Amino acid sequence: MPAASSLAIVLLGATLAATSPEPLLRIQDPALVESSGLAVSVWHEGILWTHADGGSVAEVRALDSSGETVATVTLEGIDPYDPEALAPGDRQGLPTLFLGDIGDNLEKRPDVSVFRFAEPLDVRDQTVEATWYRFTYPDGPHDAEALLVHPGTGRLLIATKSAGGGGLYEAPSNLLTADEGSNRLVRVSDVPPLVTDGAYLPDGRFALRTYGSVFVYDRPGHQVATATLPLQPQGESLAVDGDRGILLVGSEGPRSTVYAVPIPVAASQSSSPDSRSGTDPRQDRAGNADGESPDASSLSTVYRVARVVGILLLLAGLVAYFRRTRRR
Repeated sequence: MPAASSLAIVLLGATLAATSPEPLLRIQDPALVESSGLAVSVWHEGILWTHADGGSVAEVRALDSSGETVATVTLEGIDPYDPEALAPGDRQGLPTLFLGDIGDNLEKRPDVSVFRFAEPLDVRDQTVEATWYRFTYPDGPHDAEALLVHPGTGRLLIATKSAGGGGLYEAPSNLLTADEGSNRLVRVSDVPPLVTDGAYLPDGRFALRTYGSVFVYDRPGHQVATATLPLQPQGESLAVDGDRGILLVGSEGPRSTVYAVPIPVAASQSSSPDSRSGTDPRQDRAGNADGESPDASSLSTVYRVARVVGILLLLAGLVAYFRRTRRR
């Protein structure tokens, strides 16, 4: 390969190393080849909760900081259809987890389910009781992978997954259990195509992720910021670490990596004196034309340029190789 191409590859590698987020952990458990949901533990520092996509048993697994599974929590008496999401919540002041059995690839389910259970006080294998809720859409079945629980009100949101753009659906404030009946969802806004997870931020805003991007909203239908996410085999999970002010993004696939990335910030939020002084960041979010902060926009541009340069360099190297081969 020509010297100029070799130098360019070195520079490209340095650029990617400088801009790529640092991996937080790599999931070790072969049972989590399809890790789909993610939640940060409230009780246990350094513990993440996740679960497998599908299966005949409803369960979540605790991961330590090295990515090893240190506990499996089984929900008693529940045979799920297609668990796709895991959301943290609060129940009478106690940390709670919500497992969203909301997947429906063929869009034929008459209703979907969510299972609520208290986050265990100790990290060990155990079976716990869960409360079962059923939900129906007002406009027919949908596939979904994103479940959100408002940190203040406990209101549930489900974002559907569709290549043409999905919808954000809100649950009633007072839920019926599965024995009492089904809860009818209400569509409150559109969402981007192929939403794979979502989570509330500590200030009441919420984030939705797709395979390659994350979008922040201060209310349904009102996007205030966006950013490009790290390249992942099949990015399907999102969690918020409120103590550190970061997003955690995971992927399906064997030994998949969970990355820590900054929460996207709108331009007005990063420069406003009010936001720096600690007032409600939802008061002023004009942002730039597409709602993306300068930092997020710059990072997104670097990734796009790096990808294009990498492809061009690969093609140049192949051309040079075949030319030398023909001369022999």
